[in-house]
Amino acid sequence: MTVPGRRWIQHWDPEDETFWKETGERVARRNLFFSVLSEHIGFSVWTLWSVLVLFMGPEYGLTPADKFLLTSVVTLVGAVVRVPYTFAVAVFGGRNWTIISAGLLLVPTVAAFAVMEPGTSFSTFLLVGLLAGIGGGNFASSMTNINAFFPLRKKGWVLGLNAGGGNIGVPVIQLTALAIIGAGGGPRVLLGIYIPLILVAAVLAARFMDNLASVKNDTGAAKDAARDGHTWIMAVLYIGTFGSFIGYSFAFGQVLTTQFGRTPLQAAYLTFIGPLLGSLIRPLGGRLADRYGGARITLWNFVAMAAATAVLVAASMAKSLALFVAVFVALFVLSGLGNGSTFKMIPGIFQNKALARGLTGEEAVAYGRRLSGASMGLIGAVGALGGVAINLAFRQSFLSVGSGTGAFVAFLAYYAVCFAVTWAVYLRRPAVRTPDGPADTAEAKSRLSYAEV
Repeated sequence: MTVPGRRWIQHWDPEDETFWKETGERVARRNLFFSVLSEHIGFSVWTLWSVLVLFMGPEYGLTPADKFLLTSVVTLVGAVVRVPYTFAVAVFGGRNWTIISAGLLLVPTVAAFAVMEPGTSFSTFLLVGLLAGIGGGNFASSMTNINAFFPLRKKGWVLGLNAGGGNIGVPVIQLTALAIIGAGGGPRVLLGIYIPLILVAAVLAARFMDNLASVKNDTGAAKDAARDGHTWIMAVLYIGTFGSFIGYSFAFGQVLTTQFGRTPLQAAYLTFIGPLLGSLIRPLGGRLADRYGGARITLWNFVAMAAATAVLVAASMAKSLALFVAVFVALFVLSGLGNGSTFKMIPGIFQNKALARGLTGEEAVAYGRRLSGASMGLIGAVGALGGVAINLAFRQSFLSVGSGTGAFVAFLAYYAVCFAVTWAVYLRRPAVRTPDGPADTAEAKSRLSYAEV
């Protein structure tokens, strides 16, 4: 049903194949496209300061530690606002909140345009940077919204596509900055490009997106998800994948300029490559998880991330720029792959929990969809905090030893923890027994099938 000024869909059943083929898929894909557009610009605004600091030469009076602190607070706000953004979909509706959240991006962009000049105090830059953090929230609301539109069998690919399309906002703004720096332009040119794009995203969301009545006012879903242990276990894993992606996206350019003496233009030629490839491969991570199981892909992905980080430590100590850049880009790719596989796990985990509770059919599907959508926002929020930790770790490492080597050692240890957690919780397949022998309960079976999530 459509109400003037608002679009509401009262009946939505993507698991019904007839409904999906005749109506659902077309509507879901339309909403996916415009959700990706808004989320994409949100990511660009969120990571705006990772680019702006490259424009800020000695005349701005900021030290490398100041710049790492600045990008850390931006990342922190982006992580924190993901929690209320998750609730916002249930309060306002997915379409309505996409319009509002897109419009809010004007605030940090216009503010940055106003203060971006030498002589501005560091405290002012910090305040304006805090505003840019709201761009990080668009991911949570977009994933929660789009999760409700698609059937379980397609969620690995679709959620990867939705998130990857948003993530690619990071390299796009870096490439745009590269073109502007190369042409001799200043930071206000970059900001002037994004202001009208924000308006376009908000208008298109209003024109083409829909709200799902089944999601409206279900704010209790986030509370239920917060009480479930799997939400926080997956958040630990997502710190390792997405926390790495967003943290490295903010820090890569600064590491190149601080540790390897690259100029802002030289750094800009390199910084976009990793986020671009990491964003593009995220849907593939979801597709592989659809086929082989998200837990399996996630486990081996952490092995590869740990190996790449060990090589980074060696490259950092040897001061080999070529090896450092090549392996750092590979680490971006692996973080993107892991982003896709971890988010595929979430719907499967809650579907298994529905079966373990004895639910069947549409009731089980509705339970899984409800909790997985809510948990994605919370997991995304905690995962983004990994980006804060990465920037603070780099800041401390440069203050202590003058390079990023110490930070990379810490990241290597965390990937080892993620490997252990993934194996122990989702792949160990413990034998569940009763006093009379092996259990044959739905709960036991669900514990034995997590490798397929």
